[in-house]
Amino acid sequence: MKNLTLIIPAKNEKESLPYVLDEIKNLDCKKKVLLASDDLETIDAIKNLDVEIVYQDNRGFGDALISGINSVDTDYFCIFNADGSFDPSELTNMMLLIKESNSDFIFASRYQDNSGSKDDTIITLIGNTIFTLLGKIFFRLPITDILYTYVLGDTKKAKKLNLKEKSFSFCVELPILAKKNNNTMISNPSYERPRIAGFKKVNAFKDGFLILVNMIKLFFK
Repeated sequence: MKNLTLIIPAKNEKESLPYVLDEIKNLDCKKKVLLASDDLETIDAIKNLDVEIVYQDNRGFGDALISGINSVDTDYFCIFNADGSFDPSELTNMMLLIKESNSDFIFASRYQDNSGSKDDTIITLIGNTIFTLLGKIFFRLPITDILYTYVLGDTKKAKKLNLKEKSFSFCVELPILAKKNNNTMISNPSYERPRIAGFKKVNAFKDGFLILVNMIKLFFK
């Protein structure tokens, strides 16, 4: 997987990130950790590890991912969580599938056969079901888990999307703009593990509202 770069956004992940980096250390790919320059505890926790650190100039989950994608020089990138919830053993199959299907993006899904989640709540499940349905109805998205950011894709195609969302709304902006640009995408069953430490950064109601607003904007764009 030399032509793959893992983009790892990390905020207040001093407990989990060293474990995650140890788990993926033998993967033959590039690894970039996206950090805010003032997150000194997380920086200190990984400063001696063999990983490239990219510091954010701005704030936000989406901003970190956009900075990461723009810094990738391999054919493919993959967004990979710093909390231990993503299973790295799924990467090999995702790489095979994206090439065999000749797709531009592959979106992991917790809501297909042979998939699931140990981190989902009833609120996030309902919200994801609604937003995924809206994506199917208004944008004809062929994916089954629109809010899950375990995504592997073609770097050049992603850079051409002109992604702008700095917040968690990035999770819907990416597939919607990819569809608008006639990129191809598929879903792949995934199992979300429980996070190792810390807490979720998503505010279900606040971020849900921002995601809805962004979907409306993208519909009329």
